[in-house]
Amino acid sequence: MSSSEMTTTMTHRARRSMGIRLAGTLALVGLVLAACVSVPEQPKTQRLVWPAPPLTTRIELVRSISSEKDINTDTTFSEKVVNFLAGVKPPPTHISQPMGIAVSDDGGRIYVANFTGSVFSFDFANQKFSKIESLDRPIGLDLDGFGNLYVVEQAKKRVVVYDPNGIQLRSFTDPSIERPAGIAIDRARGRLYLIDTGRSEPTSEIQQGHNIKVFNTNGELIGKIGKGKGGAEGELLFPTYVTVDREGNVYVADTLNSRVQVFDAEGNYLKKYGERGDAWGMFDKPKGVALDSFGNLYVVDSGWSNVQLFNSEGQILLFFGGFGPIPGMMKNPTAIDIDAHDRIYVADFINHRINIYRLVNTTAEDSFSVPEDVLDSEEILEKIEG
Repeated sequence: MSSSEMTTTMTHRARRSMGIRLAGTLALVGLVLAACVSVPEQPKTQRLVWPAPPLTTRIELVRSISSEKDINTDTTFSEKVVNFLAGVKPPPTHISQPMGIAVSDDGGRIYVANFTGSVFSFDFANQKFSKIESLDRPIGLDLDGFGNLYVVEQAKKRVVVYDPNGIQLRSFTDPSIERPAGIAIDRARGRLYLIDTGRSEPTSEIQQGHNIKVFNTNGELIGKIGKGKGGAEGELLFPTYVTVDREGNVYVADTLNSRVQVFDAEGNYLKKYGERGDAWGMFDKPKGVALDSFGNLYVVDSGWSNVQLFNSEGQILLFFGGFGPIPGMMKNPTAIDIDAHDRIYVADFINHRINIYRLVNTTAEDSFSVPEDVLDSEEILEKIEG
């Protein structure tokens, strides 16, 4: 991504310039909110983009979804905003605590794990909404190559598999699982990676969590990744979410160590992204992880309520989001998924919705045009204001 467009996220001082640009964008959205209150049936909207003009847009908000109504109507900037302003909480038929997302390759179907006990299915291709109910704290979700849905049922310490019609096919577990969370399927290698977050007080004398359990396609435990609880390389501290790249490398959100660790398919430690801190490329509580078609890594930070974007060399490229109720902003986001068209789906936990963004104006080469030197934040402001 070009030198003036993609390096605003590289220093502490750059955070201030990004905040000023974001404030300008939010001022526009403020006008939108007023329009939505007065004429909700035909709101005039200004979608959020990152970076803000005059820099080239790389990420833009598409819409948000939260209920069955969103199958046929885009209510992102109408009733949702009005409800937020009025302090109305979502009814039980809406998403309430989104903790997991799985999106079909073409983006036509979106599954959302509602931690209160159900999985919502938004089938936009067929304009159909459905629910899988009576689940006990569903959290991680993923899809296999046949469109079967894998649901991590945290309270029952198991994975339940459903066909595309929502019919249960099977379930599997293992006695070593303490507190399962995120899940990722490596379709090419026939492996399933299940995060075992672990507990402060283990359920047995042996601490069996704080690692990644590896299963085969039959649901049999065949290994684990991670050296156990700790902060050294290869050790994990309450990990939450996981994803896999084309080469079979495993990316895990090492949440309370404030980093993302990467392992190869054999479980060998390769590298890490980030550390604890408030500069770009640093984290508070990283959670959802996903990869786009260019191999760039997206990391949801629940603490900062944003998503940071890195290239495959570990260089920070930009961020999007920020704390707030306005569509496109976030409050303690959790999971993330990206479809084959580089549409990005983020579970916005406290705002009770899924925010959908897309990557635009970007080629593979843009991911590696980050210069060695960093523009001073004052120089960035001059470019923006002048």
